[in-house]
Amino acid sequence: MKILDGHIHVSEGTPDTTTLLAAMGGAGISGGIVISLPPASFGGTRRTEAERLDNLLAWTGPAGALYPFYWIDPTERDALRQVDRAVERGVAGFKVICDHFFPGDRRALRVFGRIAERRKPMLSHSGILWDGKPSAQYNRPGNFEALLDVEGLVFSLAHISWPWCDELVAVYGKFLNAMERRPGLTTEMFVDLTPGTPPIYRREALTRLLTVGYDVEDNVVFGTDCESGTYNAPWVREWMERDDAIMDDLGIPEGAKEKIRGGNLERFVRLGPRPRRKGPRPADT
Repeated sequence: MKILDGHIHVSEGTPDTTTLLAAMGGAGISGGIVISLPPASFGGTRRTEAERLDNLLAWTGPAGALYPFYWIDPTERDALRQVDRAVERGVAGFKVICDHFFPGDRRALRVFGRIAERRKPMLSHSGILWDGKPSAQYNRPGNFEALLDVEGLVFSLAHISWPWCDELVAVYGKFLNAMERRPGLTTEMFVDLTPGTPPIYRREALTRLLTVGYDVEDNVVFGTDCESGTYNAPWVREWMERDDAIMDDLGIPEGAKEKIRGGNLERFVRLGPRPRRKGPRPADT
């Protein structure tokens, strides 16, 4: 089974793709998404846009096992140009954290629309954000209903939106239902299992997501939140073993587990064909 990590952050330091892939291999992982250093508004780096792009592409290398995602602040004046430049440089997708704006901010929606036009996916933080400042109001999963109006956008909400996992499941159901109510809608939502959930909450969160009865099998991806310079294989194996045990107890088929571990991420990154599915009816919500 091919295992991919959908959520790796670039760390400061000299890029070393070989060492990163070797560390990931220690957990049985052969590739995944690597997210650039943050924009200036998020803090933590003084690098320019061009420097962050150069650094990201140096970390992901030419082998194709690692997908570079550029972290963008859609409220910056030149955000549209940043999208275009990043695509021209070869990024596979974009990362967004709404730490001082709502997903429905008109500036953000314009940028999300450009990302969709350039046929790239977007990974967004959702759930409580450990950033040292008040920001939870921006990251409730319900706020991402605004993305229904961004035609063609393929996006993922990370961390199962913990602690608002129930709200995340409801929003996912709404996006599925919208496909039936709005024929031709091409906006699609994925769910990123990257921890955010402390271990004590993990079984409850996975149970709600995977057994709610909604068609989730093709839209859930695995991730770790590890950093490129200190990829922690023993910790990753521990989380994978925990999730596997929970999914086994829930009776999740092996084929579905294989999609969650890798196949769904490949479809997300490559904007692969959408599987046929049925959205939840009003009585199901």
